[in-house]
Amino acid sequence: MPTTKTKSLGLLALAGLEAYEAGKDEEYMGEAQLTHFRSILQAWRDQLREEVDRTVTHMKDEAANFPDPVDRAAQEEEFSLELRTRDRERKLIKKIEKTLKRIEEDDFGFCDSCGIEIGIRRLEARPTADLCVDCKTMAEIKEKQLQG
Repeated sequence: MPTTKTKSLGLLALAGLEAYEAGKDEEYMGEAQLTHFRSILQAWRDQLREEVDRTVTHMKDEAANFPDPVDRAAQEEEFSLELRTRDRERKLIKKIEKTLKRIEEDDFGFCDSCGIEIGIRRLEARPTADLCVDCKTMAEIKEKQLQG
């Protein structure tokens, strides 16, 4: 499983960007930062859409009516796994779209729970984050307590 730093670098590379270095007196979530995150999110969304298109093409090309039930079952299992992955990606695309809308509405980069800055590095690692690290940690602790 990729580390947060590896994932972050992957998204930055996908968008053709370097890690953002804010200027000394630069305003948090000013136009330059918003443009940076918009680019990351759009590149990520485009990549996911391309994968969806490839899956559809692959499933059409590979669909066969195997006479052997074992072969047919193996193909159905492969397709089922692909479809579950694409469903997760579809949900992620919706989250990316929601985040892009937040950028346009000037409501990006601040914690939904406490209102503080989420932080550039956290957002580069998880551009769709809507909670700061502390609030996310507390939410996960509460979730564990409810489950256990």
